[in-house]
Amino acid sequence: LMSERQREHFLKNREIDMGYGVAGIGRFRVNIFQQRGTIAIALRVIPFGIKGFEELNLPVRPLEKLSMEQRGLILVTGVTGSGKTTTLAAMIDYINRHRRCHIITIEDPIEFLHKDNLSMINQREIGTDTSSFAQALKMALRQDPDVILVGEMRDFETIDTALLAAETGHLVLSTLHTLDATETINRIVAVYPPYQQKQVRLQLANVLRGVISQRLLPRADGLGRVPAVEVMINTARIKECIMDKDRTPEIPIAIAEGHVTYGSQTFDQSLMSLYKRGLITLEEALRHCSNPDDFVLRVKGILATSDMGWQEFEVSAKEELEVEEEE
Repeated sequence: LMSERQREHFLKNREIDMGYGVAGIGRFRVNIFQQRGTIAIALRVIPFGIKGFEELNLPVRPLEKLSMEQRGLILVTGVTGSGKTTTLAAMIDYINRHRRCHIITIEDPIEFLHKDNLSMINQREIGTDTSSFAQALKMALRQDPDVILVGEMRDFETIDTALLAAETGHLVLSTLHTLDATETINRIVAVYPPYQQKQVRLQLANVLRGVISQRLLPRADGLGRVPAVEVMINTARIKECIMDKDRTPEIPIAIAEGHVTYGSQTFDQSLMSLYKRGLITLEEALRHCSNPDDFVLRVKGILATSDMGWQEFEVSAKEELEVEEEE
């Protein structure tokens, strides 16, 4: 399975994470490690084909719009195994099919393989083609890219360079291990020293285009999992919430109220949509929603007077459900 370089890495570190392909069978993300003096292997299957947004049960309209942004920063967040890489692959594939540009991906390891379509794509792997995310990102700025995918923003240097790249006219896509948009904003700001945080909030408010946060939930029919997705689109109100740390907690409200106009949605709105479409059970929705009591009331059609965003969402969701039933 391993090249000579990978073998040396494994012997030195007793573990390695890598991609591996078998002709005619498939690609795998492979983690090889040592336990009780023997070697163990964990394999995760990577599909050959790249699925589209609709096939992945992702919100199509906002993701298509975000994918066609010319510049700025787009983040896909969630815990390990929540489908971040799959969503990014779908976004890169969408760009590849709709825009003539130069795309550079920096990954550890490379999982999905992209073929040039309208775009030219160069895929670089940490350890094989470059030494680190930060180093590759710095060099990418000298390689005339239009779109840069950074597999993960792991450290201060990578985050800082990604913001610079987005600020200087590139579209940057990356991931963070955060649960939602609010935590994502706070996590990025927190890596900077206190005296820089006000400036970083201003910078982030200007370059951030959207945050897509995911959780994979068991399907009601028992056949696999389906993503619950929070989508934050950076509107004028969201910008104000990013710049002012005291208003950052207002982000979920701003997301909920922007559903009809901008296509944004909170996790609770996503859960409600999945439940009403029969994709998840009520028990699963209640297990993951922010407030089970409020969620049950909304299921029954009882809304608080402050639920303006939910009122618009209910109308929109009903129209979308009717379209699905007609199809």
